[in-house]
Amino acid sequence: MKKFSQLALPYIVWAALMLVLPMLLIALYSFTRQGNAIISFSFTLEHYRKFFTDSDFLLVLTRSLVIALKTTLLCLLLGYPAAYFISRSNEKIQNILVLLITVPTWINMLVRTYAWIGLLSEGGLIQQLGIWLGLGKIEFLYTESAVLLGMVYNFVPFMILQINSSLCKMDPSLLEAAADLGANGMEAFKKVTLPLSLPGVINGITLVFLPAVSSFFIPKLLGGGQYFLIGNLIENQFITAGEWNFGSAISMIMAVIMMLLMVLVKKVETTNRGGSEEG
Repeated sequence: MKKFSQLALPYIVWAALMLVLPMLLIALYSFTRQGNAIISFSFTLEHYRKFFTDSDFLLVLTRSLVIALKTTLLCLLLGYPAAYFISRSNEKIQNILVLLITVPTWINMLVRTYAWIGLLSEGGLIQQLGIWLGLGKIEFLYTESAVLLGMVYNFVPFMILQINSSLCKMDPSLLEAAADLGANGMEAFKKVTLPLSLPGVINGITLVFLPAVSSFFIPKLLGGGQYFLIGNLIENQFITAGEWNFGSAISMIMAVIMMLLMVLVKKVETTNRGGSEEG
């Protein structure tokens, strides 16, 4: 036990310096007045009051939650069939498909998002394809659709990999038993496959929703600054406006929202696991 503690000490120190300390500083700034030195504590709730009493800030928060929810739903609708297909393929095909999904994530997300600017811009490939299909000259770039497309493209691999992992762990004999008991393909899916894949679905939702709700460079690049989300608001307060205290307060509000969502997801997962064990 002592040897384990010694081995864990470097990680504990690293976590304290790189994770805990910055969060404590953000929390401290959020409760202090603008321009105060850290050593002179002058606590205030004005930054939180400013956020919750301004309808524009609340609109940005609502918009961020809505776009994150849309992104998560689209990733789930696209990711579940893809994960199901991969899990039902033979082992060699599975490895190839998982590699094809994983390889794009090796490229920096910022670079991948920049690539979509060229595809969606005036005279770009997407617009030319729309003209060729007879849809006319459609403007995609700097719209909510472009932001949503960028979000889904960047985050859907996390959904696919999590669901695929759960499906691959499922015992195939359970489906054989369901068939022996007279269940058709749809009934076996609803009563066996879907419940057993829910842990992967829940993990995928977590890995998609949390980064989507706080993303700032995807809406900045593909929304052209016209589609302002909570991540952009925080960036603006720190870099442009120089209001670190107010920016820290918004960051703390988002941290609390994310922690509450994680607790909710954990509770749903625990409830689902308990129901599966009883069944």
